[in-house]
Amino acid sequence: MAREDRSSPGEGPELSAARLRVAVARLSRRLRPTVAAGLLTASEVDVLLAAELRGPIRLSDLASFAGLNPTMLSRLIPRLEQAGLVRRLVDETDRRVCRVEATAKGHRLLERIRSERNDALSRRLDELDPAEREALLVALPVLEELAERLSVPEPRPPGRSSR
Repeated sequence: MAREDRSSPGEGPELSAARLRVAVARLSRRLRPTVAAGLLTASEVDVLLAAELRGPIRLSDLASFAGLNPTMLSRLIPRLEQAGLVRRLVDETDRRVCRVEATAKGHRLLERIRSERNDALSRRLDELDPAEREALLVALPVLEELAERLSVPEPRPPGRSSR
C-alpha cells in the first residue's frame, strides 16, 4: 500500500517539525479510545498512567507531569480513588504532603489498555508494506531519542533572565 509523498520540494525544518508533531498527535489521539478504559476520560487515564510511572508522586508533581492544573487534578483524583484505581498516601515526614500511586486494580486496567492499544497498532502495522515497516523500525531509535531530548528543558540563551 504505497503512500503519497506529501512533502514539498524545499520543505523547511519548521514545516517538517509541524508535520511530525501533527502525525504523532494524531497517532496518540487515535490510539486513546479503548474498551478497557470504559467511562474513564483521556485525562483520567493520563493521571493513572502518571501515577503508575512516577508513583508514589506528590499531587503537585503529578499535575505537572500529567499536564493538568491542580484544580482539574483535584477533581480527577477522587473519581480514580472511588474506582479503586489510585490511593493517596500521607507523607510521614510532612503530613501536609499527599502522594498518589496506582493500585493493583489500576495496574491491571492499564495493562488491558496497553494491550488494546498495542493490538490496534499492530493490526495497522501489518497492513503496511515491508519497506514502510522497515522505515518505521529504522526511525524508532531516532524518535525515542527525540522524546528523551524533549523531556529535558532547553538551556536558556545567554543574557536572558528567568523572569
